[in-house]
Amino acid sequence: MTRLAAALPLVLVLARPSLAQAQLTVPKITVEAGNGQSPQDATAAVQIMVVLTLLTLAPAILMMLTSFTRVVIVLSFLRQAIGVQQLPPNQVILGLSLFLTVFVMAPVGQQMNQVALQPYLEHKISQSEAVTRGLEPLRTFMLRQTRERDLGLMAQLGKIPPPKTPGDLPTHVLIPAFALSEVKTAFQMGFVLFVPFLIIDLVVASVLMSMGMMMLPPVIISVPAKLLLFVLADGWHLVVRALVTSYQ
Repeated sequence: MTRLAAALPLVLVLARPSLAQAQLTVPKITVEAGNGQSPQDATAAVQIMVVLTLLTLAPAILMMLTSFTRVVIVLSFLRQAIGVQQLPPNQVILGLSLFLTVFVMAPVGQQMNQVALQPYLEHKISQSEAVTRGLEPLRTFMLRQTRERDLGLMAQLGKIPPPKTPGDLPTHVLIPAFALSEVKTAFQMGFVLFVPFLIIDLVVASVLMSMGMMMLPPVIISVPAKLLLFVLADGWHLVVRALVTSYQ
């Protein structure tokens, strides 16, 4: 050990030239703001700002303008009704909700791509026209799922004159009305899911009380019974089918 400690400074001195030759160069990154040389420079900067803004609003857009809200609420109700608080985990619930949302919204996305994105990329239409065309399939989807009562409420709160048709409503009125309708529909589906599991809880509690087993918590018996019923009925298949067909 002593010889190794004495030889260590010599090794460092001999290795210094090779370390100096192998030294890596660190790239220099700078961000500059100056006068643009052409209008295209300003347009590119504005487009970058718009893209960054859309990325910031992406979670809100995903939740409020698609089927994500209804799906995630119904799946959360289902987990609560079964009585297993941590299964499936939140990551699984959110992941399944996300991919079901992609599946449900795929026809709308394909139509938006066909009528707006592709013509814009081929320089056949302007950016404003592409946005207008792209909103039409999404507005049609939201109008089909929104109740007239919610549309009337938001129009009344916004002090907007009654339109001739629901399609004449502004988008900023349609979005909150669609969100309200999605939450109401999700709670209705969640209540329907709760009923059979609630019946199992009541039956188990009544049987235990009639047998005089009042010290035994009913949840110990009811949770396995509810899981057995859910598995035998192929519950996930039924719930997913109900969610997807509710948008058709």
